[in-house]
Amino acid sequence: MILDEKQKKKAQLMESTKRIINLSLVMGCLALEIASFGFHWYFHFRHSVVEPLRYFYFKGHVLEIMVYGIILFLISNMYGGMRLGYLKNSEIVFSQLFSTVLADIFIWGELSLLANQPFKLPYFLMMGTEQLIIVLIYIPIANKIYRHIFPPRKLLLIYGSANKDTLSEKFETRKDKYVITDRIKAEEGYDAIVKRIRDGFSTGKINAVVIGDMSVAQRKPLIKYCYGNSIRFYMLPKIGDVILSGAEELHVFDSPILLTREYSLTVEQRVIKRTIDIVFSLLLIILTSPFMLLTAIAVKLCDRGPILYRQIRCTRDAREFTIYKFRSMRVDAESDGVARLASKGDTRITPVGKFIRKCRLDELPQLFNILKGDMSFIGPRPERPEIIQQYVEVMPEFAYRMKVKAGLAGFAQVYGKYNTTPYDKLKLDLIYIEQYSLMLDLKLMLLTLKVLMWPDSTEGVEKEQITALKNGQDDSYKQED
Repeated sequence: MILDEKQKKKAQLMESTKRIINLSLVMGCLALEIASFGFHWYFHFRHSVVEPLRYFYFKGHVLEIMVYGIILFLISNMYGGMRLGYLKNSEIVFSQLFSTVLADIFIWGELSLLANQPFKLPYFLMMGTEQLIIVLIYIPIANKIYRHIFPPRKLLLIYGSANKDTLSEKFETRKDKYVITDRIKAEEGYDAIVKRIRDGFSTGKINAVVIGDMSVAQRKPLIKYCYGNSIRFYMLPKIGDVILSGAEELHVFDSPILLTREYSLTVEQRVIKRTIDIVFSLLLIILTSPFMLLTAIAVKLCDRGPILYRQIRCTRDAREFTIYKFRSMRVDAESDGVARLASKGDTRITPVGKFIRKCRLDELPQLFNILKGDMSFIGPRPERPEIIQQYVEVMPEFAYRMKVKAGLAGFAQVYGKYNTTPYDKLKLDLIYIEQYSLMLDLKLMLLTLKVLMWPDSTEGVEKEQITALKNGQDDSYKQED
């Protein structure tokens, strides 16, 4: 055994301490923000709504502050503002600022209802400014304290024949959290890998393991070894793992059975999902019509070309449909007849196109696609038939994404990027398909609001690429079997 019982208890205590310190630091920020609201509530806000609370006296004031605190806590937890030590410092700050703005908007609406009139904004803006300063100062300091107490985890990377560099690059982006201190190729064999793990733990060179993309036969004994010896390990799931993650557990015999159904959504789920699509697409078309009108005028004035860009995409069961977007590229962007994704610094994008793509205004016409039934609000992003064909040639399972209706946004957009590889995009979308629920749709809708304002999600592919495949193939897929 690598870890004896004493070491295991010490490791468990360390993880518990880590969680407590993390939570304490995060709650400190929330407490300061809530205190800011409490101050403004008592001295500025309550006078406009004191009548409904007059019988509560002190308890009424506490209740209103608690309501705000709960709202702020829930929104912060959803958007990642409480993920100190897990997200990048800039992401945590952005997430908490975004959460604070939403919480303030929500409480402004609640107080406006209590006051029977729109609440005056000056004090709310003052409170928001105070909270902005609190977050900008507190979060970086708290994150620095956390990183000082808990340094990056030292990892042994076990990699397949094709993806060492890809995996290393991913972990290199989070040097604040992970440091790869040792590497070993899966082909060196089980005994050599186990010896490297033992030596790494005994010398303190490593304290966790990364099991990369490799064959099932190679990884299975390693998983059992790490699990049996209470070793923390991170594993890149395969397509089969993702599919089984949503399987239903049955107990009809004395052996456990996992059930994966032949359909992805039940009848009632499809009816409710379609109803939501119709209602909200109509509502948003009405609300965003002024923005669509201004965007249409700007696109037309930019180069006198067509306002809309029409393109054939695929939805459920590979059915083709015409998707609508505001045109963001030159009219001759694909005059050579080759379908290609936007690249970094793409010169085909017009000046107006750069702005509407960054603000996602170019996507607004797709609300009509949703209303027509070609798309849903949440689902895998629809791809072009010719690009799907290229992906499917490398990985036939890419077609699994079309088991459900295409969406305006999806799991891969929330947790990935524009240039996420097809293999990773497939796994992200399969997580959504296999773990689907109406609550998951709601969560992804809310998280999409944050993604719309985060620049990394719009990062293009490299200039030499025409799709998200690198060098014409997705190397990580080679180790799928």
